[in-house]
Amino acid sequence: MNNKREINDNTDDSKKFGKVIFFIVLSIFVLIIFRFFYVGVSHHADGENLKKKVEQLYSKRTEVKAKRGTIYDANNQVIAEDTTTYSVYVVLSKDARTFDGKPAYLKPSEKDKAAKVLSENLGTSYSKMKKILSPKDPDIYQVELGSVGKNISLETKKRIQDANITGIEFTPSQARLYPNGTFASHLVGIAENENNKLVGIMGIEKQFNSKLSGKNGIKSEQTDGQGTKLPWTKEVSRPVKNGDNIYTTLDSHLQNYLETLLTKAQNTYHPKNINAVLMNAKTGEIIAASQRPTFNAQTKVGLNSSWTNTLTESTYEPGSCMKIFSMAAAINSGIYNPNATFNSGKYNIDGAYVYDWNRAGWGPITYRQAFIRSSNVGMAHLEQQMGAKRWLRYLKSFGFLKPVDAPGLENEAKGYIGYKYPIDQANTAYGQSIDVTAMQMMQGFTAIANNGTMVQPRIIKKIVDPNDNKTVYESKRKVVGHPITSSTAQQVRGMMRDVITDKNGTGQAYNINGYDIGVKTGTAQIANPNGGGYLTGDTNYIFSVAGIAPLNNPKYILYVTMQQPETFGTQGAATKVLATIFNPMMKQTLQDDSTKGTSNSDNEVPNVKGLSVETAQQELKKTDADVIICGNGVKINQQSIPANQTVMKGSKIILVTNGAKTIPDLTGWSRNDVVTLADMLGIKVHFDGSGFVKSQSVSANTVVKKNQQVNIALQ
Repeated sequence: MNNKREINDNTDDSKKFGKVIFFIVLSIFVLIIFRFFYVGVSHHADGENLKKKVEQLYSKRTEVKAKRGTIYDANNQVIAEDTTTYSVYVVLSKDARTFDGKPAYLKPSEKDKAAKVLSENLGTSYSKMKKILSPKDPDIYQVELGSVGKNISLETKKRIQDANITGIEFTPSQARLYPNGTFASHLVGIAENENNKLVGIMGIEKQFNSKLSGKNGIKSEQTDGQGTKLPWTKEVSRPVKNGDNIYTTLDSHLQNYLETLLTKAQNTYHPKNINAVLMNAKTGEIIAASQRPTFNAQTKVGLNSSWTNTLTESTYEPGSCMKIFSMAAAINSGIYNPNATFNSGKYNIDGAYVYDWNRAGWGPITYRQAFIRSSNVGMAHLEQQMGAKRWLRYLKSFGFLKPVDAPGLENEAKGYIGYKYPIDQANTAYGQSIDVTAMQMMQGFTAIANNGTMVQPRIIKKIVDPNDNKTVYESKRKVVGHPITSSTAQQVRGMMRDVITDKNGTGQAYNINGYDIGVKTGTAQIANPNGGGYLTGDTNYIFSVAGIAPLNNPKYILYVTMQQPETFGTQGAATKVLATIFNPMMKQTLQDDSTKGTSNSDNEVPNVKGLSVETAQQELKKTDADVIICGNGVKINQQSIPANQTVMKGSKIILVTNGAKTIPDLTGWSRNDVVTLADMLGIKVHFDGSGFVKSQSVSANTVVKKNQQVNIALQ
């Protein structure tokens, strides 16, 4: 009986347990159903958006790299553009295999061949390359080739690949191409790859980095498990915006020529520094500019030793080229008297002395001669007569002591002036005790060239958005002041002509036959870096020349400075050294200008000696020159411009016949042309005034005799 009760009790317990299990399973099932229902409706689980997770799992997102903007010259020639470079590495491990099991490493039998191919194409020695390919550690998987194996061109890569050597591999990277190499390198600047993105680190590349960089695009689409785009999905993208293109004012032909001249001078005279700037006087456009030392933007050779842009960042005492401005200020303020005289040699100012470069002086000379001979004493006298306050106002009105502040000219210095004592104030009139930049000088020179109107230098011509081809910025001629009158500017230019043509002029080395040019030379002392005055020695100066041409209608300004050459070489003097840069550069510029905008670009002068007057005139028509016949003979004995020389349209070519020599009508002639004529006729001329010929003491077409004096009035 008891056993039966126990069995019934066990049966009841089993039923209860079964019910509990049933309800537990049912509850779990309900929860699972609810969970599936909730997830299916809300698309969320554990705080995650499952729909987005799936989209991300089967979406393809691609970044489209923006192209960095291209930098062009004034004639749309490329200065800097994007390219792809490659780095070389060599796989040595025998474990390296292709997908189909073939060797993907450098076989020992091909090591010699690889060393030969790599050394020849990467510009290094065979032994060095062989050593790199034979590391001491046998377990090394691959080797890098150092700096010689980085940033190689596509052409070099192809030449190496053509050797068909397994194991030589390449890694591509975005890079910048500078096809001209050394080409206004500090002004244009460079961009380098940082984290697989080109970033400007100098010059225009740096200053306009945000415009040049552009913005990367994004392409995003949904795909299936095999990567195929799902047809019912939308493609989400952000279009790529390529960087803006920058057009500069530089002329590649003249810039490359300037680089050649500076390199030759650097290698011959070994100066500490050279600066040279060629500018359009009317517009302020910088046509060519460079410095030494410099660097090759493509190879980076020289970069480590020449980071400073000396054209904008460095200041220096300009020396006697400053006399252009002090003379202009003296004339403009009304205190200049061309016939007044002073005692040259030295000048006592409150117990301190100003000395001429010729300390013995030239005795009493006029202030006009002070400019021509480059007398410090004369300029100091003029400054004292003007007064310190008025002279300082002129300095500031010419743009000194503040940056030029033009787009493309970065990190500009503002300069400095020592102006506490009278002797300091006088020193500034001849370019000492004042620090300037080359660009400040160029800006000031435009006032002399443009009849008193001063324009800002500029190197950026325009910026164009390549995505829609719209011009987003265009520079224009910017007038920044009118420090002097037109009459003052013309008088100063006349004196600059005299610096070349006068027998006492310091710039006779800068005469270029057939061209009307005015210059001012400079020799500035250099402050002793150890304190205590200035450096001594024949070469411890900053030598300079500033030139304007053509003087009757100025268009170009060329300014060259050279600091501390080690030698003057065979030239024997600083003026002749600078002439090796200035003369060919200015001549080339004027010749190029004469051929622009004309269908007849052949302005080469033929040899007309011995020809009849009529035939000579016919031959010279090709040059578009102004042909002047002097004499009543029938054949040509002399010509002022030698055969095979190129001349500007409108230049004077003087022809002297075999008969009695006659003097032509000289009205409107430049002083330089009159001097040339006098040499050909064998006469003496005496000039009065400055500028162009107003009148002559001997009437036109009069026969003149050897050594006869002719008085010329200029205005």
